[in-house]
Amino acid sequence: MVPLSDSQRDPGPRGRLMDRQRAFHMAELDLMAPGPLPRVPAHPLTTLSPDSGLASPGEGEDMGPPGTPPEGTVSAWPGRPGVEAEEEVLCDFCLGASRVRAMKSCLTCMVNYCPEHLWPHQENSRLHGHQLAEPVKDQDLRVCLAHRRPLVAFCCPDGQCICQECGQGEHWGHAAVSLDAARRDKEVELRGTQLDLERKLQLNENAIARLQANHKSILVSVSEVKAVAEEQFGELLAAMRKAQGDMMLFLEEKEQAALGQANGIKTHLEHRSAEMERTRQELERISAIGNTVLFLEEYCKFKNAEDCAFPSVYIGLKDKLSGMRKVIVDSTAHLIQLLQSYKEKLQESSREEEYNIRTQVLAVTEHRHRTSKPKPRTRQQFLQYACDVTFDPDTAHRYLRLQEDNRKVTNTMPWEHPYLDLPSRFSHWRQVLSQHSLYLHRYYFELELSGAGIYVGLTYKGIDRKGEEPNSCISGNSFSWSLH
Repeated sequence: MVPLSDSQRDPGPRGRLMDRQRAFHMAELDLMAPGPLPRVPAHPLTTLSPDSGLASPGEGEDMGPPGTPPEGTVSAWPGRPGVEAEEEVLCDFCLGASRVRAMKSCLTCMVNYCPEHLWPHQENSRLHGHQLAEPVKDQDLRVCLAHRRPLVAFCCPDGQCICQECGQGEHWGHAAVSLDAARRDKEVELRGTQLDLERKLQLNENAIARLQANHKSILVSVSEVKAVAEEQFGELLAAMRKAQGDMMLFLEEKEQAALGQANGIKTHLEHRSAEMERTRQELERISAIGNTVLFLEEYCKFKNAEDCAFPSVYIGLKDKLSGMRKVIVDSTAHLIQLLQSYKEKLQESSREEEYNIRTQVLAVTEHRHRTSKPKPRTRQQFLQYACDVTFDPDTAHRYLRLQEDNRKVTNTMPWEHPYLDLPSRFSHWRQVLSQHSLYLHRYYFELELSGAGIYVGLTYKGIDRKGEEPNSCISGNSFSWSLH
């Protein structure tokens, strides 16, 4: 057997106790050292674990015997598989290559401790007031940048984490709570904010769904109206074709009747012409008789047989169809006038109808945004809602000139300005919109007005920019109002 040297022998219980006492004294000396703490980076505040409260670690937590990690601790020991070296938090008291993984981080000492070196914080009652937390890296340890002391409380009025010296200095008299209590309060507030955001998001999604349903309804309604229009115009075209055919047939019948009458008269006249030709030949034969007695007898016989009732024939060349022409022209002009009035009647009907979008927009606006505060009555009360109004040059009519950084508008009619022809620009009504939306909350603004015929008001952004109808003018519809 090879004898063991003094350094290799087991020091025994007494030796181990002396080692712990030496480590304890080293921790006490390190805690009492003046000046800034070593290895403390200047980083902003981050969220600490629930163990970072002001209570001592012995309250409500069974630390177990020295060298044993508490139940539920996620820290791993050296050689633990699945944990990479760069993620390990090592003990700051271990020296050289023998450093082991830290078990706890003391936010008061700003030092990481392994189970062996954490023993003084567990045994010495003077260290029970220190804040212990799960092991954190050096760059994650947070201290007061002004005093280089650990952050121990949260100043409610200022909304920041403070150290003990901050509480006795610039934050003196402020309401302060422990970091754990502040975290619990903020977590409750955060959950409320999340619920409120989820509720708003749901309301917004419901409004979008309703608008999409309204979009589909509009498409279906327009398709139905188009089908009705096509059907009615088809019937109208069929009626026009039938009227045209009936008119053509009627004129053809009149034409045939007139031609039949003319042909009958013509046949009669041709027959009479043949008879008159025979009479003329008979007269020529009688005139050629040389015997006087025979001449007289033949002529007298002819005279007795002559048709004295032979009428005279006169054909008047008069337009008998002028009345029909007038009926056709007048009826066609009336139909054209009716067809031209289609668009005017449709526009008048559309002005009288409501699209019911306003109700869906109000569904997004919560009740508290409309009645959460009493109405202001004095100018000083109004000024708390003051806002700067600037005009949008992309919406200004060509007769309007913007000046003073788009805060002044002047009517220059009849002089136009060479603005670009944009879809957002008003083309008929001399109007201009503000650049920023005034939505949900209260807004107060003051304007200087001069001249006649000036209106100022509010409208939804979707107002028609190109229409000439009154509903394209502010206060000419159900979704805007104005003051004259």
